[in-house]
Amino acid sequence: MFNFRQDFIRFSVQQKVLCFGEFKTKAGRVSPYFFNAGLFNDGASLRSLSQFYAQTILTSELAFDMLFGPAYKGIPLAAGTAIALAEQGRNVPYCYNRKEAKDHGEGGLTVGAKLQGRVLIIDDVISAGTSVRESIELIRDAGAEPCGVVIALDRMERGQGDLSAVQEVQNNFGIPVISIATLDDLLGYLQEEAELVQNLHATQSYRDKYGVKN
Repeated sequence: MFNFRQDFIRFSVQQKVLCFGEFKTKAGRVSPYFFNAGLFNDGASLRSLSQFYAQTILTSELAFDMLFGPAYKGIPLAAGTAIALAEQGRNVPYCYNRKEAKDHGEGGLTVGAKLQGRVLIIDDVISAGTSVRESIELIRDAGAEPCGVVIALDRMERGQGDLSAVQEVQNNFGIPVISIATLDDLLGYLQEEAELVQNLHATQSYRDKYGVKN
């Protein structure tokens, strides 16, 4: 699993999805790295990303019946992950939401399979947790059960209090959040990469200043 996480970090760096420098976060912090999953924007990179999601889900052994992708970033992630899971022999339905309800055609707030059973939410990251909260409400309103969230990268940093956004979701809703990789995996990767090791100190300092415990 360690190698799998390192492979994802390496892949993200190669795709320039994970960059190093000085980046201002929504919280006003100056981060030494930036992760933009929106840059997985071609067929080959989305296919590889979906395979990482599928492997993470299968490795976690989390019980679920279907996938849900929050609009908008979660839509291709859920669809791609469903394809990757089918290629691994696990064919499951998926669904995603609209930002606004449609009053014609099939109507409703969601597109795809009916929300039912244990629903696994697929997203890129959890920042403020707004997208996840809205997804959980929508799933529960449909009579289904949100059973977990899968994200690409856990930044492992505090929000307004002592907990990270990921920890707050886990505590507030009682569901697990699993990630393909974490900030600690990034630190491990930087230690082994001579071309990037110059970013290790700044990233470790950021972890020490704003990070949460595992």
